[in-house]
Amino acid sequence: MKVWINGEFYERDLAKVSVFDAGFQHGVGLFETMQARGNRIFRLEDHLRRLHDSARELGLTERLQEQPLAEAVQRTVDENGFPRTRVRLTLTGGDLNLLSKDGTSQVDPTILIVAQPSTSYPEEFFLNGVTVVVSDGRLNPLDPTSGHKTTDYWKNIRALQLAGTHGASESLWFSVTNHLGCGSISNIFLVRDGVLFTPLARGEEPEGGLPSPVLPGIVRRTVFEVAESLGLTVKKEMLTIDDLHTADEVFLTNSGWNVLPVVQVEQHLVSSGPGATTKLVMRAVNTLLDSDS
Repeated sequence: MKVWINGEFYERDLAKVSVFDAGFQHGVGLFETMQARGNRIFRLEDHLRRLHDSARELGLTERLQEQPLAEAVQRTVDENGFPRTRVRLTLTGGDLNLLSKDGTSQVDPTILIVAQPSTSYPEEFFLNGVTVVVSDGRLNPLDPTSGHKTTDYWKNIRALQLAGTHGASESLWFSVTNHLGCGSISNIFLVRDGVLFTPLARGEEPEGGLPSPVLPGIVRRTVFEVAESLGLTVKKEMLTIDDLHTADEVFLTNSGWNVLPVVQVEQHLVSSGPGATTKLVMRAVNTLLDSDS
């Protein structure tokens, strides 16, 4: 396996980043996870645009160039040649002398691209649906890094570990205002009377409202597209635990699962299996991925 670091390929065991890198020392970094079928990467431009916007907004770098980065990601996928690939692009703060007096980065970031065989999930996840739990933690809308895909994932990973001890596949997060946010590694959709509902994400807040701590997911946006083509209505709203418990169907989205049905939230049974609307959306997203890849 070949790993791309700052313009050069390295064998996996020889790929190294400085111990003085801000990503290692302080967790200063962003990342994107993508998937490719053959050598075609699904929604690469959307992923890079989100990365670029977050890097600029959080002061990580103003100099990120999307086209050369897209070429580097493509080269990494081509170099490794897996039939189905999970691509992780990581951007860190580089050398520790991170901030200038005006609060912007004056050093080149570290750019790491890793291409691995796609993660294989059990087929029964998609045929039968999964159980999720609710995290004890809360999302903070006033945290300026919330809603961005930062490398600060410790709380997410810990919540997933705890979910696993209860036989669950994901942990749902609510905000400090007790509104439904997202999963540890996913966005969430509810279905009620054939209408799709999803929490507001960063950039979708009403004027004067609190910032949203929810990441605007790439597959989440893809669901909006396929829903429109299927004649389904999608509503972005502030949702509560009551909305979750009264939903006819629930499903999760991310760039690994695409669409994952949820049939149980802790002790609350949502449905006996994936619902009709969830199945419809799942098929449409998978078909789009196949045609775009």
